[in-house]
Amino acid sequence: MKNEFIDLPKGPQLSKAEILTQSADYYKLMSTRRTVREFSSDPVDLQVIENCIRTAGTAPSGANQQPWHFAIITDPKIKKEIRLAAEAEESEFYAGRAGEVWLETLEHLGTHAKKPFLEQAPVLIAIFEQKYTINETGKRVKHYYAKESTGIATGTLISAIHNAGLASLTHTPSPMKFLSNILDRPDGERPFLLLVVGHPAEKTMVPNITKKSLSEISSRY
Repeated sequence: MKNEFIDLPKGPQLSKAEILTQSADYYKLMSTRRTVREFSSDPVDLQVIENCIRTAGTAPSGANQQPWHFAIITDPKIKKEIRLAAEAEESEFYAGRAGEVWLETLEHLGTHAKKPFLEQAPVLIAIFEQKYTINETGKRVKHYYAKESTGIATGTLISAIHNAGLASLTHTPSPMKFLSNILDRPDGERPFLLLVVGHPAEKTMVPNITKKSLSEISSRY
């Protein structure tokens, strides 16, 4: 059955000059985004997190199937369980599973198998890619472009979190099946990424890195 079509919702009506200014202002804001690994224990209003997830939910997806789920975790016991499971995987990763070249590539960032931020930060968001769902008749419904769609939604979520004045860390221990087990998620879901969210700790230090220039990441035709 075809969907009913409606008029395009009206966004802000901006002049050419306002569009240019707004795009520059947003770039300026996002250029201050940095991944942090030291978080304050200060609580975060969960309404802020929910608003950011609502924003992520506006992302485009294949056939509008919206193949994602965002699990908000604040329970200290569950966070500790996740930390222990993640560190077990990371210990094997740094002990050799990653390979010499990958570990050399990571060396300048100072990362290691210990992940205290998984307990320090007030909020973890476990993001799941839904490969399929079960509809009301019990039939399996395959999702198309699930990984790509979930990636777009995750990027939107990271931007929304920074826009709200919070810091985040993308954490991808491999494999991440432990997230499905701990959170008892359905078989059709696959862990995509663990997002750590909160306020940065006082005097947080970050690696002195730069981003590629516009000419390095784009071209005109």
